[in-house]
Amino acid sequence: MAATNFVEEMRSVGERLLLKLQRLPQAEPVEIVAFSVILLFTATVLLLLLVACCCCCCAQPRGRKAQVQPMTPP
Repeated sequence: MAATNFVEEMRSVGERLLLKLQRLPQAEPVEIVAFSVILLFTATVLLLLLVACCCCCCAQPRGRKAQVQPMTPP
């Protein structure tokens, strides 16, 4: 049930985005700038997420580091 709601929500968001893109040439400059900022923010978040996943998940495991032992008093 939740999966169908999610799919419907994503389809709705996609349709609204497509409608917004189709009306963009007739939009006011303020709307164009606001849409560009939102689009740039979304692209930046997705790019950072991709980089984080590549660095964390795909990185080769490193060797075991030496543990630090406490100093014994003289």
